[in-house]
Amino acid sequence: MFKGQPKGLFALALANTGERFGYYTMLAILALLMQARFGWSEAVAGQVYAIFLAGVYFMPLLGGIIADKIGYGKCVVVGITVMFLGYLSLALPVGNGLAAKLVMFGGLALVAVGTGLFKGNLQVLVGNLYDDPKYSAKRDSAFSLFYMAINIGAMFAPAMAKKITEVMLAKQGFVYDAACTDPAYLDALSGAYGLCFAVACVSLVLSVAIYFGCRRWFKHADVTAKQAKQGAAPVEELTPKQTKDRLVALFLVFAVVIFFWMAFHQNGSALTFFAKKYTNLSVEGPMRIGFNIWSLALIAASVYTLFSVFQSETRKGKIGSGVATLLLWGGAIGLYCMMPQTVAAQPSDFQQFNPFFVVALTPISMALFNSLASKGKEPSAPKKIAYGMLVAALGFVIITLASFGLTSPMDLGASETQSILSPGWLISTYLTLTFAELLLSPMGISFVSKVAPPKYKGMMMGCWFAATAIGNYLSSIPSMLWNRIPLMANWGILIALCLIAAVIMFALMKKIEAATGN
Repeated sequence: MFKGQPKGLFALALANTGERFGYYTMLAILALLMQARFGWSEAVAGQVYAIFLAGVYFMPLLGGIIADKIGYGKCVVVGITVMFLGYLSLALPVGNGLAAKLVMFGGLALVAVGTGLFKGNLQVLVGNLYDDPKYSAKRDSAFSLFYMAINIGAMFAPAMAKKITEVMLAKQGFVYDAACTDPAYLDALSGAYGLCFAVACVSLVLSVAIYFGCRRWFKHADVTAKQAKQGAAPVEELTPKQTKDRLVALFLVFAVVIFFWMAFHQNGSALTFFAKKYTNLSVEGPMRIGFNIWSLALIAASVYTLFSVFQSETRKGKIGSGVATLLLWGGAIGLYCMMPQTVAAQPSDFQQFNPFFVVALTPISMALFNSLASKGKEPSAPKKIAYGMLVAALGFVIITLASFGLTSPMDLGASETQSILSPGWLISTYLTLTFAELLLSPMGISFVSKVAPPKYKGMMMGCWFAATAIGNYLSSIPSMLWNRIPLMANWGILIALCLIAAVIMFALMKKIEAATGN
């Protein structure tokens, strides 16, 4: 799994892990922060959340264009500095007036600009490592591992946000209550959420330390097409027709994945509102283990040690991996046994399940596709994207089934809840959406890095994120409809869009594969 990968992959992946920890800490609480601090409705908070997400994922297009001219590494360093200033602004205790709104919007803008300079260009550096024929066959597996590292940061973020929230509320004599509208409680909750952004600043410092500490491992990949030509490095030469065909194929893929991101990024808005309004947050029984982040981390790690049992080339390695697996399982069970009989969950807790599933399922995904590849049956990247859309539709079928018989948000009061559903419904939805994500996101990024014409690498990676940005903005539609239509109708819109996108992708498959050779 890790064997034969260049060291630069691990350095860049770890640098991204720290940055993603801060980012997903913010996503876990952003909509809830706006509701607590400013009293905004789901529709308003969801709209701001979607605009911010759109900005975060649109800015890599500009960042990529700039990096194609001045260099990827320069943009990465400037980007992480700007992000730091953005998180610092969001951490300031500025109350809930006009000044607070301006500071929040300014901080979000800085995070979006910084991410635009950082995110896509870091991934271009990863892709450049695999332009070397020695590593080219490992490109897809590399991006799966890179994506897994991103989600390690994302997995711990909600738990950290929850812990800070609990500690800060307790200091002022409160416990978390989704239905409480007492001003003193909301001030305390808002202050707790603000402190989480300070932790995001710390995670960025760690990312910078890793990036510069290990830069010699990937410095050779920090070259644009122009710089490579000047240095007499081999650069893939394309005819004007080949360039045009590749660009058209890429834009067809970008258009389709818009619908996936529109559906997928309900995690921070509609699915969080669903957790807050309809899910029983008093968790009992075996399901409690899912609400202990350290148990989840040990379980995820055990997947890798279990795979190592079969992949180790020596008997000693197999025995060591087996012992490590048993110890990890024992630790997870031990932590579970120490948990209280009833766990008080928060809506943001559910956002740790998607990254957990990504981390835990990545080895399985890689093993499956490696097996298919060895038999010459691995689906092309465009086919994986189409299958991902079908699986995403299934994820929203699950939450639709859960919504049967529930009172629609438009019939509930602003502070009312109908907290009757088992957390299992949301967890199952996140599991299914994760299967879809693993088919679509790392494969899509790998596809772009491989197919993009050399002189447009940064721009095309930026276009991938720009498509994500459009999907992220459209993710506000379910929030805007939250108090206007029945729940099942809201989910039905997402199901229909995923199915339509899958059909379009299958219809365009031959054209895309012919143009790209993938």
